[in-house]
Amino acid sequence: MATADDLKFQEFDDAANLLAANPDATTISIDEPVEIPKNQHSRLQEPGREEDDELLGTDDSDKTELLAGQKKSAPFWTFEYYQTFFDVDTYQVLDRIKGSVFPVPGKNFVRLYIRSNPDLYGPFWICATLVFTIAVSGNLSNFFIHLGKPTYHYVPEFRKVSIAATTIYAYAWLVPLALWGFLMWRNTKVMNIVSYSFLEIVCVYGYSLFIYIPTAILWIIPQKVVRWVLVVFSLCLSGSVLVMTFWPAVRDDNRRIAVATVATILLLHALLAVGCLAYFFDAPELDIPAPIIPAHNGTTVITKSH
Repeated sequence: MATADDLKFQEFDDAANLLAANPDATTISIDEPVEIPKNQHSRLQEPGREEDDELLGTDDSDKTELLAGQKKSAPFWTFEYYQTFFDVDTYQVLDRIKGSVFPVPGKNFVRLYIRSNPDLYGPFWICATLVFTIAVSGNLSNFFIHLGKPTYHYVPEFRKVSIAATTIYAYAWLVPLALWGFLMWRNTKVMNIVSYSFLEIVCVYGYSLFIYIPTAILWIIPQKVVRWVLVVFSLCLSGSVLVMTFWPAVRDDNRRIAVATVATILLLHALLAVGCLAYFFDAPELDIPAPIIPAHNGTTVITKSH
């Protein structure tokens, strides 16, 4: 028959002896979960995974995006649904503008600034400001070029406002729509491709156009060399934002398709800048007909103007 000592658990006796010898000893309860130190958890991650998450905007940003999507649960026909797209403060808008003007090498603009709360407030007003800046600066440039010529009569061209608005807003909406559809289509072909939401792509394109606002003001300077230097400088800044945002999303695709996608993005971005410069600022001068001066003997004299 087993005695009372045989029914005791040896582990409990060892723990009691340990506590008696060293009261400061650490014990672990079975009911308490064992926490893994953060530094040890980071060592368990695969090498390079953190960098991929940083570029592609996965990991914690996906959880943030999911929570953001849960906030926008109102029906799309209600005012509350669209109100969430403009729910940003001044500091967020200024921070995103600074991020588009001073891009950080190797950093994803969507992950750093957009994914937590994409908005339409900044892109809408940036495009509106750019429209009026290009139209007004184009008229002023035309005025300064012909200033002092006796045969020139300045007439404001208000149609440039509508042309600029159509061009800027069509680019800021149709190009992101086409790119979003392309990424969704390639996502069905290649599993590793990251598809941004349409709102995120519109947000990136809208903020990338901010650099053209001060550039359009400086285009008033009637020097073609200065204007083209400004175009190249603006393209390098805004184009780098687009490349660092969309290249990580397509780099796992076919190499030719990935390079062609990024090249098309840059080409359309360059066409917008060059087209605005050529149409609104470098338009060819119109030939002004020479005035006809009647002579006293009944004949007319046509003076030649240069």
